[in-house]
Amino acid sequence: MIRQLDAQDPGFDAALQTLLAARETRSETLAHAVAEVLRRVKNEGDAALLDYTRRFDAPETSDLQQLRVPREAQRAAFESLDGDTQEMLHTAAKRIRAFHEATLRSNAIEHEDALGNLMTREFLPLSRVGIYVPGGQASYPSTLLMTAIPAHAAGVEERMVASPISAAVDDSLLLGAAYLAEVTSLWRLGGAQAIAAMAYGTESIARVDMIAGPGSARVTEAKRQVAGEVGIDLIAGPSEVLIVADSEAPAEWLALDLCAQAEHDADAQAVLISPSETLIESVRACLESCLQSMKRAHLIKTSFKKHGALIAVKNLDQALEIANRFAPEHLSLCVRNARDLLPRVRNAGAVFLGAPSSEVFGDYLAGPSHVLPTSGSARFASALGVERFTKARSVIELSAEGASNLAQLTARFAQCEGLDAHAQAARVRQQ
Repeated sequence: MIRQLDAQDPGFDAALQTLLAARETRSETLAHAVAEVLRRVKNEGDAALLDYTRRFDAPETSDLQQLRVPREAQRAAFESLDGDTQEMLHTAAKRIRAFHEATLRSNAIEHEDALGNLMTREFLPLSRVGIYVPGGQASYPSTLLMTAIPAHAAGVEERMVASPISAAVDDSLLLGAAYLAEVTSLWRLGGAQAIAAMAYGTESIARVDMIAGPGSARVTEAKRQVAGEVGIDLIAGPSEVLIVADSEAPAEWLALDLCAQAEHDADAQAVLISPSETLIESVRACLESCLQSMKRAHLIKTSFKKHGALIAVKNLDQALEIANRFAPEHLSLCVRNARDLLPRVRNAGAVFLGAPSSEVFGDYLAGPSHVLPTSGSARFASALGVERFTKARSVIELSAEGASNLAQLTARFAQCEGLDAHAQAARVRQQ
């Protein structure tokens, strides 16, 4: 059901590389199909958007404006929920908002040199952001809260949300979450066509400055192709967790954490690393037991077979080396004194310290966004936060004395690069 590897085996590096390479899901066929969707929406606007919506999501749609969900409908959806569900959404929204507001940095960082020159780095919120929330087969209000609330906290004025339609899914939770997150517009749009509409704009949808949020392979490919014309948060692939555990970690907890990750979809990845072979065997036994009662047992088994692994290592040092090589979206350190290991973690989207800190709390209520770098991109990318919804600009204010003092060296630098006008523009300011 789930492969078992030993880091001491001669062929381990090759096996690990195979495990890592399996996370790459991009295909040229998909890229060409998505490119055509983007081209049509860019050139044909609302007409193409309506055509794709009828084809993939809602055949009965006669007018694009039918897909816009007014705030009154969002509020009505929230009020239709039972009290416990309302409290659940309220608590999640409150905790997410509190965390992201607490991480806001100052509006500017100033540096004044000895000559009285003032250099400033200012941080400004983006004006308009598009947020994609996956849907179709299920509703994900948590993703809406985890993206729209950080954008609001950052000061983004217009926060558009797009999420696909499905008659088979009750979207009351999603609409209720949109109401609490105070989105400025909500559209029942999905797929690459929704990304195109946000990136290029149409007659009905204003072009955004940045697109955030995870999605299907088509959505991810669309974000990859529009990057540069519009900002994007991440190129997010299938979700993943890597658990490093010692002999004291509860096997049942670990088994359930692995199952929780694997039930996302067949391409999700769940991996356990431990120096305790006894623990690994206990986890394997717990997995067999847990799966007997899991509603998504077939999906979990498929994920385990394709991408899962139980890895035996000689010690925690080796476990951390492998973890950093893996650069997981979620890294769970289920070890004694987990905080002591944190400085040695270089690559991870989010780190969960200690066995009580299950990754599932990060999915819903902990506070930090669950939109995280995947497929090894934690080597260079960061978790979604308020800073991603801002842009920085430099402000240079030289005094007359300061400009004069820098003029000669600036002119010399310009001459070294063969730029005579640059040199003269500097010299003319020398007193």
